[in-house]
Amino acid sequence: MIHKHAQYYFRHLKDDLPAGIVVFLVALPLCLGIALASGAPLFSGLIAGLVGGLVVSWLSGSQLSVSGPAAGLTVIVFNAIETLGSFQGLLVAGVLAGVMQLALGYLRAGIIGAFFPSAVIKGMLAAIGLILIIKQIPHATGYDTSYEGDESYMRETAESSFMELFDAFNGVSPGAMIISGVALLLLIIWETPLFKKQPLLKLIPGPLIAVIWGVGYNLLTTRFTPAWAVSEKHLVKLPVSEQASDFFNNFMLPDFSYLANPQVYIIAVTLAIIASLETLLSLEATDKLDPLKRLAPTNRELKAQGVGNIISGLLGGLPITAVIVRSSANINAGGQTSLSCFIHGWCLLLSVMFFAHFLNYIPLACLSAILLHTGYKLAKPALFIEFYRKGMSQLLPFVITVLAILLTDLLKGMAIGLGFGLFFVIKANYSAAISLVQDDAHYVLSFNKDVSFLNKALLRKFILRIEENSTVVIDASKAKFIDHDILETIEDFLATAPDDNISVELIDLYDKEKIKKHDAVVVLNERAKK
Repeated sequence: MIHKHAQYYFRHLKDDLPAGIVVFLVALPLCLGIALASGAPLFSGLIAGLVGGLVVSWLSGSQLSVSGPAAGLTVIVFNAIETLGSFQGLLVAGVLAGVMQLALGYLRAGIIGAFFPSAVIKGMLAAIGLILIIKQIPHATGYDTSYEGDESYMRETAESSFMELFDAFNGVSPGAMIISGVALLLLIIWETPLFKKQPLLKLIPGPLIAVIWGVGYNLLTTRFTPAWAVSEKHLVKLPVSEQASDFFNNFMLPDFSYLANPQVYIIAVTLAIIASLETLLSLEATDKLDPLKRLAPTNRELKAQGVGNIISGLLGGLPITAVIVRSSANINAGGQTSLSCFIHGWCLLLSVMFFAHFLNYIPLACLSAILLHTGYKLAKPALFIEFYRKGMSQLLPFVITVLAILLTDLLKGMAIGLGFGLFFVIKANYSAAISLVQDDAHYVLSFNKDVSFLNKALLRKFILRIEENSTVVIDASKAKFIDHDILETIEDFLATAPDDNISVELIDLYDKEKIKKHDAVVVLNERAKK
């Protein structure tokens, strides 16, 4: 069995190795930026990325999902550090949140993710694609902004992001524009059928070429034409360890004396709920993007995230979740199995320990081009056209989810999208569950599928249409379940029907639940008598 698994992963190594390197290059600045935005030590973001790559990748049942520090948690983490007055206090809350997630996994709470309609999940992906484009243009033009919050669209940054977008064109750096422009062109060319047919080029991912181009360009221009180079502040900034002991000194233990502080438990519950929701949504979205359409076990994912958060908290790392931007970068780079996520974890570890100095040559403009390309793939116009063709019941939840996320943040936007999605589901179910057909003084009232209390108003509306001196057939043969409220409404109708000289025939209604016999029932279907 182990041998079979090893063979499976080894077979996909040619795809997973380059994809893992690409995910590492995207994750590296995000881990640092999220730690900065959270008001936490920079190294805590890297620890969270390491745990997500080296631990969660094997515990998770998802082949393509990537875990690490999430921009969606930055506000909670920032406020928690302020409330507790200590980062080590937050680590305790992170460990407790992990224990709660582990419990949620065993309680089978992972099913929550399945209740989000497809239009809402695809709306979330499109919104994240647009956010990436809005957030990455300033980096691509060389505008002086930090990487924090680049995966999220928090209320605090919504207005500033649009402002940065417009300001970005005032503070254009020619070097950054050339790097990102050529890198984007390389990524597009690499996706063309002509390039995909070349066996040798298929082995090298486009994003890796984009990074090599950016580093090469910047080294040459720094030496020969400094005016066309990008400055140090627009390069990756990784903490450089002079020796191995420096690396281990960056780890931090939680201060368990904070268990006496009631605030820790409130923060832990908040982290557990938000991190679990974000993970389940990301997992659902990753399954949608997976070319092989594999389905990841959600309860196992919650357990994996729980273990991940316990380890991250114990080592001094930020809370982690499954993150859709890194997962979609993994899929776009051709990742096939969880090995690519594991490789990204190893690359993070080796880079921090030995290669930080070299990685600090990478311009942020290259990484922006990779994320702009990913953003376009998530929000391409063809997706909007596809939903337009599906009709308003699919288009509206999709568009509303996109707008709601852009105007608020990921979780609030999803809640609004889910509300609208459920409205259309209920509306469709409301109309299709019961039908009334009239032929002169003869009526057929059919229950076309399971009927719930939501259909009570429609049933009453149909009953009021039935005229005096008529016959009615109530056919329940297609329904396996009929709600008590519906049966009660029928009973009331049967009680009053003789007053209007209405005779009623019941088909299969007695199979669902016993209801009172009334004089109005003049004919009983044979199956109902049994």
